[in-house]
Amino acid sequence: MSEPGKWAQFRAFIRKALALTLPYFQSDEKWRARGLLAAIVALNLGTVYMLVLINDWNRVFYDALQNKDQATFWRELGRFTYLAFGYIIIAVYRFYLGQMLQMRWRNWMTTHYLDRWLANKAFYQLELSRFAKGTDAPPDNPDQRIAEDISSFTSSTLGLSMGLLNALVTLVSFVGILWTLSGSFSFSANGSAYTIPGFMVWMAVLYCTVGSVLAHYIGRPLIPLNFRQQRVEADFRNHLVRVREYSESIALDRGEPVERQFLGGRFGAVLDNYWSLIKAQKRLIWFTTGFGQAAVVFPFIVAAPRFFSGAIQLGELMQISSAFGRVQDSLSWFVDNYDSLASWRATTDRLTSFEESFRALQSSPLSTEPATAADTLSIDEIGLSLPGGAALLSAQGLTLKAGDSVLIKGPSGSGKSTLFRALAGIWPWARGRWQRPADFERRVMFLPQRPYFPVGSLRQALAYPEPADHYSDAQLRQALHDAMLPQLEARLDEEDTWGLKLSGGEQQRLAVARALLKQPRWLFVDEATSALDEVAERTVYERLKALVGAQQGALVSIAHRPGVAAFHQQRWSLQDAGPGQARVLVPDTV
Repeated sequence: MSEPGKWAQFRAFIRKALALTLPYFQSDEKWRARGLLAAIVALNLGTVYMLVLINDWNRVFYDALQNKDQATFWRELGRFTYLAFGYIIIAVYRFYLGQMLQMRWRNWMTTHYLDRWLANKAFYQLELSRFAKGTDAPPDNPDQRIAEDISSFTSSTLGLSMGLLNALVTLVSFVGILWTLSGSFSFSANGSAYTIPGFMVWMAVLYCTVGSVLAHYIGRPLIPLNFRQQRVEADFRNHLVRVREYSESIALDRGEPVERQFLGGRFGAVLDNYWSLIKAQKRLIWFTTGFGQAAVVFPFIVAAPRFFSGAIQLGELMQISSAFGRVQDSLSWFVDNYDSLASWRATTDRLTSFEESFRALQSSPLSTEPATAADTLSIDEIGLSLPGGAALLSAQGLTLKAGDSVLIKGPSGSGKSTLFRALAGIWPWARGRWQRPADFERRVMFLPQRPYFPVGSLRQALAYPEPADHYSDAQLRQALHDAMLPQLEARLDEEDTWGLKLSGGEQQRLAVARALLKQPRWLFVDEATSALDEVAERTVYERLKALVGAQQGALVSIAHRPGVAAFHQQRWSLQDAGPGQARVLVPDTV
């Protein structure tokens, strides 16, 4: 790749990093954030000023030692005490305020990304986009990006930026000192005499320039390796969580050997990449450690002739060494922080791709309008497609009125559940137009085959997603009783993983209890009684039918058991429209 191409990539990366960084400092917390940042910058400048004072102290102290000046020795030792004390105070508060800014910044970014991830069903669409045709791969493990990458980004960005600022200020502060102390270097070539003023400064620049270039080429593989390490670690952790969530199913299928193989494969990827990362870091550490050790003696070697000739004293030699060390440290900032920069680059790329994924999400072209007739849901025309682009289902001229009960029939995988997703507004590959009652959004409820229950108390699982205190204990217990779960009535405050604790049938009845508690008018039931026996299923449907009847609403079901049909007055059936064509949903009287 050409150098202009690399420069363009670097500028693009800096723009992306700024796009992640600036929003917090322009947010509603901007004045507090800017104030903390200004205080940290001031403390960094104070640190450099203290180092300048300590550098000057070196000259006086070591001259006193060389001259055996006891009075000056003890005076300078006392001066060092308050210099060190001031340096300690600045260092402590620089750390404290830096951590405070990092914590507040992380809190703001985490809240921001949680809002974006959970808004407009983005978390669901990101998972669906894995199967979308013609789209880039969606971000892997969004949980890790929110939980870990944001923390790493805020700490690394603050640490590296303040480190760079400190290096620049230190360079400006000490380069003048070093220029003055180092004197000039004279030599002859081809009969001509040459003099290089500030010789030590130029040697420091040459030494660190060569080191930075070599560090870049030696450590360049760390960037992709750090990126991949974060991904494979998250993949391994994600599969561990899935084994825990599906522990019963895995145990019943005796799937432990297979899961062990899967987990071993994912952990093997972690180890393989980590081993490559270790080897790359080893090569970089070989260089940076040698580079740093050589820098310890390098100024003494260069300044030794002037010391032994008597041009400078021991104090000046030590001051030159200290000033050279500060300049060399500043110019070597890139070398010393290459590993951290590589990790920061990988984290920034991951967050940037996460940010871009939100902008790439599709919005459904399905037009939703208020119904022309009160209490009527009208499907004027709807076309549904799979994420890959294949046509799935079409429907037109269908009407659902208050008091109706409709059973949707069709083979498995024909798009019945996807129709429910489109009506719920979460399926992005839907087009067309439909009308809905004014209270539809507020009074609708969907019962899936596999309901979700948050980890926590039973009352929270039952009231979800509303706060549990919206309902009295009597209401909660009555809902459990009506859903044939009397054994749970005394366990409202018991906390557990209810999605794993309860059997499939109990989970479905708990979801029914949730519906009985909330009393929706428009109820869509998607095989939500498939785990129940026929007697329990009949009882559940009797109560659901009574519920929507009392609310003057409507019931729409997807079910394969013939017994469910008795609770519905109408049937919508999916019919084939020919090879490669979407199935058509048409009304049919039961």
